[in-house]
Amino acid sequence: MGDAVSTESYTPRQRTRYRQRLMDDLEVFDRHLQEAEFINQGTIGLELELNLVDEHMQPKLCNAEVLAELSDEYQSEIGAYNVELNHPPLSISGTGLLDLEDGLNERLGIVRDAANKAGAEVAMIGTLPSVTTEFLQDPDWMTPENRYKALSNSVLESRGELVRIDLERQESYHHDFEDIAPESTCTSIQLHLQVAPDRFAAAWNASQAIAGVQTALSANSPLFAGHKLWHESRIPVFEQSIDNRTPELITQGVRPRVWFGERWITSAFDLFEENVRYFSPLLPEDRVEAGTPIVTDGKPGLHYLNLQNGTIWRWNRPIYDPNTELSHIRVENRLLPAGPTVADIVADAAFYYGMVKYLVGQTRPVWSRLSYDDATSNFFAGARDGLYASMTWPTLGTIPVADLVTNHLLEQAEQGLEQLEVDRKLIDKNLEIIEGRARSHQNGATWQLVALNHATAAVVAEVEDGVEGAESVDGPDTPVRREAIARMLKAYIANQKSGAPVHTWSTDVH
Repeated sequence: MGDAVSTESYTPRQRTRYRQRLMDDLEVFDRHLQEAEFINQGTIGLELELNLVDEHMQPKLCNAEVLAELSDEYQSEIGAYNVELNHPPLSISGTGLLDLEDGLNERLGIVRDAANKAGAEVAMIGTLPSVTTEFLQDPDWMTPENRYKALSNSVLESRGELVRIDLERQESYHHDFEDIAPESTCTSIQLHLQVAPDRFAAAWNASQAIAGVQTALSANSPLFAGHKLWHESRIPVFEQSIDNRTPELITQGVRPRVWFGERWITSAFDLFEENVRYFSPLLPEDRVEAGTPIVTDGKPGLHYLNLQNGTIWRWNRPIYDPNTELSHIRVENRLLPAGPTVADIVADAAFYYGMVKYLVGQTRPVWSRLSYDDATSNFFAGARDGLYASMTWPTLGTIPVADLVTNHLLEQAEQGLEQLEVDRKLIDKNLEIIEGRARSHQNGATWQLVALNHATAAVVAEVEDGVEGAESVDGPDTPVRREAIARMLKAYIANQKSGAPVHTWSTDVH
């Protein structure tokens, strides 16, 4: 999805030709995996999606103005109120985590300066809570690029029905959309882990095994369109936004395009083969039209396979990249929400990289003792209940996720980071943030919900004292709720700028 596309729709002839060439690419990839030399030295990297808001904390459709001030490290996203920054690959050993933190702070500062010139603020958050249903129904929400319009058109054409968002927890939300606008609310961190092909399967399996824990620890999306829903509502909203299946196809067991998967793997090829076997093309863009070379310095470009992979949103996605000295394979860990602070993001990265390193080195790997169904259940429990979720874990049975982290996984993440030769002070600094979050039960989601309650009480008190313009009744889509969300978000951004990790934030919002 990172490449430009030439049109907003495709003909049956284009789709047929694309499918044939996609099958050819899969065969080339299989041979390349078996015969070619790949980069064997692991690196880490990161992509971060951001929201732009105006002085009233409402989404501001100004990403073109902001990007005009920025280098090609920064890119558009589907929402005209979103931008993405990319941090170049680096080694995690030594002071790599500090380099990542400094690099993120520097780049975030650059985006903030560009946003300020456009009259906007940057909000680094999983789901922008001030987005309303009305906003998402306005066609101006979308960045005006063919690739985004083509994606939306393809999803709706395949589905043949409106996009349904249907969620319940503390409150409920049900609404039909005429395009994939809700997807634009889903802003994330994407951690990259480059590995040798023969170690990819273990790294991917480990990533899947800890996905539920990651989601619970880092949940930061408890509000969608003003409604209090899952702690990480971004997970189901993204799944439902891009779902091109009718209810009948869901009943028949057709796989969703936003997918946790259904089995542990033995090779990176397993995932690419599934992409071809299970999923019809969404964007059958010809290689010539896209301007993609057949080979890059002797390495196959695999335009069709990579484009297909880019339109299947696994929460841990395999990436083949020929644009380096040797080809490389990496895991793209896509399940974390953006924010709350750079310190929190780096701590999340440290926990992830440390856990993967530890788990792939086990004699009896966790995925040989944890059923895939349990891993899937853990993932959705973490998204739904955040730090109040319970997880299934080998030898421990069902255990509260906060206890799993503090009593078991933190030590394992520490050992993994030691094996990666990370500086001792950086190990302690980052894992203390994870521990503080787990022990306090305060991540971005719980902070938002408690802070929103305090802001709501303040708004209601003001209404009762004679402030005009709102009813003294809270609830989704009420003036009280919208004003309270704006106040909460303003406090969130102020805390974000302080750089202090979220578990230390005060929830006292007026």
